Amino acid sequence: MQLGEKAGLKSSKPMRDFFGEAILAVATENPRVVVLDGDLGNSTKAETVRQAFPERFFNIGIAESNLVGIGAGMASCDLIPWITSFSSFLLCNAYDQIRLAVAMSNINAKILGSHGGITLGKDGPTQMGIEDFALMGGLPTMQMLVPSDPTSMLALVKVATDYEGPVWLRSSRVAVPYIYEAGKVDFKVGGSHVVRVGNDVTVIACGIMVASALDAATTLIEEGISVRVLDLYSLRPMDTAAILTAARETGALVCAEEHLLTGGMGSNVARIVSGEHPVPMRFVGLDDVYIESGDPNDLLEKYHLTSDDICKAVREVLTAKAKAGRS
Repeated sequence: MQLGEKAGLKSSKPMRDFFGEAILAVATENPRVVVLDGDLGNSTKAETVRQAFPERFFNIGIAESNLVGIGAGMASCDLIPWITSFSSFLLCNAYDQIRLAVAMSNINAKILGSHGGITLGKDGPTQMGIEDFALMGGLPTMQMLVPSDPTSMLALVKVATDYEGPVWLRSSRVAVPYIYEAGKVDFKVGGSHVVRVGNDVTVIACGIMVASALDAATTLIEEGISVRVLDLYSLRPMDTAAILTAARETGALVCAEEHLLTGGMGSNVARIVSGEHPVPMRFVGLDDVYIESGDPNDLLEKYHLTSDDICKAVREVLTAKAKAGRS
């Protein structure tokens, strides 16, 4: 079953294709935008800029540390560099440069972490970015954005480009359905959106897991369970007000992410909630494990990242909520 099918969402192309459209749009609009490529422009789709503006596209090759360092240098010259590669390659090979030259310097560079999560499938574990929320989240000046559909990808690439300072944006190889109508919703650093209203429990999700959360909500309404779905597309800073409102109004939370549970979105949501308004919580994500190669749908099922897994977590947290109400 395709993501969003139960919820009746319109299917789309792979998310990386929409990054290609988005980066071309901002490069066309702003002549200060330059793109640096780690010899993966065909995979990240950053090559759209090479085709339109070859003088503003730089293939640095398979040398991620140089990729980041050169990008930081361009930012210091009042350009707006987009440093593009697979999330796993940037974070494994160039984290020192990201930390020192971009984050610690608080320089105006943007980083695309493409092929995040496990849904690149058969490319295997060496190329799966499942630690990126934790590693990028450990950099105090870094803003973190995770689009959940084509519309949010197009919007958030522009948001990142216009923001003054370091921004990391996650992209995915997999196709994600449309959740938002173009031009109907505003996106910003530090924002979130309620994409489905509900009163019994809130599922807080990001990236591809938003569509899965909407599928789960569709299934659970048949059981009389009203599920709010919050798209937490900004992971740094987080929309603390929206998280706490969800905790107060629904009294139970499930966090769903295509990332390791340790150091991920859910752990930061729990930190916020526990300090202000503790409620029962459950978490859908990857346990301490590296994933093998395989079909993306098979991997999501094996590692418990499906709408059925979200449904199970919702039922569990509602049981805990009921018990807490009787105590």
